[in-house]
Amino acid sequence: MWALVLKEFRQVRRDHRTLAMMIVMPLLLLVVFGYAASFDVDEIPTVVAGPGDASEQLPELFHVTESNQSWDRSDAVEQLRNGDAAVALVSGPGGSAILIDGTELFSARSALTALSQIPGVQENPGAPDPEILFNEDLDTSAIMVPAIAGMILIFVGTMITSLGVVRERQSGTLEQLAVMPFRPRDVFVGKVAPYFLVAAIDLVVIIGVGAWLFDVPFEGAAWLLGLGALLFLFVTLGLGVLISSVSENQGQAIQLALMSLLPQVLLSGMIFPVASMAASIRWISYLLPLTYFTQISRGVMVRGEGIAGLWFPLTMLAVLGLVIFSFAIVRFRHDLTPAKVKRSRRPRAVARGAGSAGPQEQGGAGSAGPQEQGGAGSAGPQAEEGAR
Repeated sequence: MWALVLKEFRQVRRDHRTLAMMIVMPLLLLVVFGYAASFDVDEIPTVVAGPGDASEQLPELFHVTESNQSWDRSDAVEQLRNGDAAVALVSGPGGSAILIDGTELFSARSALTALSQIPGVQENPGAPDPEILFNEDLDTSAIMVPAIAGMILIFVGTMITSLGVVRERQSGTLEQLAVMPFRPRDVFVGKVAPYFLVAAIDLVVIIGVGAWLFDVPFEGAAWLLGLGALLFLFVTLGLGVLISSVSENQGQAIQLALMSLLPQVLLSGMIFPVASMAASIRWISYLLPLTYFTQISRGVMVRGEGIAGLWFPLTMLAVLGLVIFSFAIVRFRHDLTPAKVKRSRRPRAVARGAGSAGPQEQGGAGSAGPQEQGGAGSAGPQAEEGAR
């Protein structure tokens, strides 16, 4: 038994990737997610519209990012729809109003709590009541279903794609594709096209089921969400092929895919608000594609946001897709090139072997001739003596 225990220890010590996941990865996750796992909102971006300066009565939690006396209620609503602020304070001849973006769930709840604690607000009948827009009931499912759609796209695009390509390498069919008259780019597109179609179908199913079961609204344009999903799938599929190119078997592909999936779920704003994360960790969120797809899906489905407010996340997804897809194509081409080189060198090696074997055979035949002649000549007298 102790011999088996010692053998397992030696095997784990030689497997550096598994050893790093067992020791380094838990410590890294503890440090990163310890700073990121926070529902506390320290600052609420606020805009002020209309004449006067009513922001002086707001608590310190509300940070006024912009104030414009020429704005009216429609301008304030547009600021909330584009995600430029979470709270809007409107003043005018018709009275004052406090508008709160219901898609920013934790900011909205913090704003309601802070407004209810203003001294004298309970006794003042003329104080405006906060009005929640886009998600009036502060329903959690209306916020989570668009983000869960992105998580499912990551699962299909990253994990399933990486497992499929690694399976091809283990079965040897990838080398067969290498010797066929296809360019690496053609093989790459042919491998990821089925997963792209499956992920697109999953997206439609998730949005349809979410809207039916959980009453999730769809206020925006379908083509805009489709554009964001298309760019997001390019990123996830490229990441899946990139993972498969550095994995030797399916177990390693699953490990790397999970390592890329977990940070995106916890640091993308899907669960914890990005604004609540520590500054030393928040920059990681801006490198994750799920961060931008969550902004697009929530903006299109719940707020009805247009392309004018979503140009930045769309641009970032395009940039991330271009970078990751380029790396994936380069790595995939590197995996296919050695097989072509080995195949092309084999006929040359065989030809060289045949050319070198010719003189030996000729020499062997030439040397064998005299022996046979000598053998025949010596056999003649022996036969005569036997006959006598």
